[in-house]
Amino acid sequence: MKKFIILACSLIFSTANAQWFWQNPLPQGNPLTTICFTDENTGWTVGTNGTILKTTNGGTSWETQNSGSDEYLLSCFFINSNTGWAVGSNGIVIKTTNGGVNWFPQSSGTSNSLYSVYFTDSNNGWVVGGETIDSSAIILSTTDGGINWTSQLNESGYSLHSVYFSDSNNGWASGLGGYILNTTNAGGNWEILRTYSEEVLSSIYFIDSNIGWAVGYNLSSYTGVIIKTTNGGINWENQTSGSNRSLNSVYFTDLNTGWASGSGGIQKTTDGGTTWQIQLSLPGSGLLSISFFDSNIGWTAGISGTLLKTTNGGADWESLTSENNHRLNSVSFSDFNNGWAVGYGYNLENGIIFNTTDGGINWSNQISGEDHWLFSVDFIDQDNGWIVGTDISDISALILHTTNGGVNWERQAEGLFTWLRSVYFIDENTGWAVGESGTIIKTTDGGTNWESQSGGTSLDLYSVYFTDANTGFAVGESGKIIKTTNGGTNWESQVTGTTNHLFSVYFADTNIGYAVGNFGTILKTTNGGTNWESQVSGTTNHLSSVKFTNTNMGYAVGNSGTILKTTDGGTNWESQVTGITPWLLSVYFVDDNTGWTVGDGGTIIKTTNGGVTFVEGEEILETPTDFILYQNYPNPFNPSTRISWQSPVSSHQTLKVYDVLGNEVATLVDEYKAAGSYEVAFDAGNLPSGIYFYQLQVGSISKTLKMILLK
Repeated sequence: MKKFIILACSLIFSTANAQWFWQNPLPQGNPLTTICFTDENTGWTVGTNGTILKTTNGGTSWETQNSGSDEYLLSCFFINSNTGWAVGSNGIVIKTTNGGVNWFPQSSGTSNSLYSVYFTDSNNGWVVGGETIDSSAIILSTTDGGINWTSQLNESGYSLHSVYFSDSNNGWASGLGGYILNTTNAGGNWEILRTYSEEVLSSIYFIDSNIGWAVGYNLSSYTGVIIKTTNGGINWENQTSGSNRSLNSVYFTDLNTGWASGSGGIQKTTDGGTTWQIQLSLPGSGLLSISFFDSNIGWTAGISGTLLKTTNGGADWESLTSENNHRLNSVSFSDFNNGWAVGYGYNLENGIIFNTTDGGINWSNQISGEDHWLFSVDFIDQDNGWIVGTDISDISALILHTTNGGVNWERQAEGLFTWLRSVYFIDENTGWAVGESGTIIKTTDGGTNWESQSGGTSLDLYSVYFTDANTGFAVGESGKIIKTTNGGTNWESQVTGTTNHLFSVYFADTNIGYAVGNFGTILKTTNGGTNWESQVSGTTNHLSSVKFTNTNMGYAVGNSGTILKTTDGGTNWESQVTGITPWLLSVYFVDDNTGWTVGDGGTIIKTTNGGVTFVEGEEILETPTDFILYQNYPNPFNPSTRISWQSPVSSHQTLKVYDVLGNEVATLVDEYKAAGSYEVAFDAGNLPSGIYFYQLQVGSISKTLKMILLK
């Protein structure tokens, strides 16, 4: 018997979603600035590019919520499971009254950054902020749940980063310059209790109206700072933090038990701060927020989407995200399914090799070895590939080779003492690698033997590409481009017209090529490198990698999540809005639509439609020319996912979901639609885990894809 469930699809017509989606880390990899829970199961975390995640099972799984903004969200606060606020850059204040299903903006009346928000009930709340550059501090308050915000403080000389109230009258704020302010009348008056120009106090927390702590760091040494008061902030005493790194957040569950998190990890006290002990050492982890439900259950969040949880007071911390404590420098795919991404851990010791055999749905870690920094990977088919980098134990060149898709890696060319930055093979025998101080090496036997070539330069070379066995190019620092027409026997320098470093080179054919680099530099040649002309990229961000699928369509990626696309050979470059902030270091496409880019924080993101931007639930004005049903995202999912498609014809359309037995479990669309591109949300909250199929019927055309629900 069929089960018919009609699901209402939420349509938000003002929010554009670029079709790049996270594959690692999951649930996502943008920095998370604050984490807040209302009970042991229900919580939210917010971060850059308007990121909001929600969990209803203590952090086991997270669901992305639509903030309606791409601002940097710096703080969130919930008074119950339904009502909460988030604040951030450019004076943004957003509120939800249904647990985050919908967020709507409130007018703060300021364009300054708002760093912290706190409410004592559904009506009375405060936000603090300011600008570090011009050192202006602001405090805003509301008595009607945020409908109206009024200024309680606007002073120059410092900015405020944290606010906390112990009851409806007594509150404190801390920030730049070691400032601590106090009010005893709900903000009617604010009194400066403390200043210290060499400190930033990032977080403040009180157990009652007398006892509280503030944490931060010293501006000169960046060592952790912890101070405590027992008289409401009139006097503060320094406590020994035990951390030589900055502290970002503090939380106490009683007079004795508290935690502080920061760039070095997590530390705990059980005696009110007299002594602090390191519980988790994660140098460079950037843990920006910590929160506890009780003395045992707590969470912390930070850069690269880090989410950790403890159920025993911090004795053990469990990661709630996939691997993110590393940098991925290069990605290569042999086909739609088989791909590799390489890099190194942030502890700067271990080489990282990720491999997928299903287009990136799952990534497994292949063994590289200790003391390896891996910079470039190139596969000519699903079996044969090479990786180059350096062995930091002796600063020697590192070349790894596999003939079985990475199951085993064999080291080649030992005894060469240099850094190798890029590798490229034209077949299973012939390849080149380039690197530090103009190093160029070549092999004609698959890497068994490598011979040095002279490129006529001592500048570092960052990328190499060959169009055939004879013609190749290498690019590097100070705008250097060199070319060979005899397989590398001779190399000649080319005039580029720039002194900016060039990090990547790619040729669409023997004549048309591109190089990208610092400050948004894009160079193009149409005559095999005889002349290079600058193109307008529209960005000053550094560009790390470039890839073309044909002579017209290409992509370039760089820092701050930059992704550029051209469809006219670079005459125009369009920035794609991805909602992603990590530095992207490498891009690879297997056709016009399907590609991946990787970078900092273990970032791996994928597109299956060339990064085309959809307006959720609404057609794009440009009529598509092909019928396409896209893979849902995320997949696997819990409990919701998104399904998008495009149709070149106007017709009655149905989109239905079936279980593995063929039972229809949901009808998402059943109506006439004009030709266009569409996206709907599918909520499977009432369905069990398992494999499901979604089928799109447009007139006489039908297509079915598989998705996986994991609860």
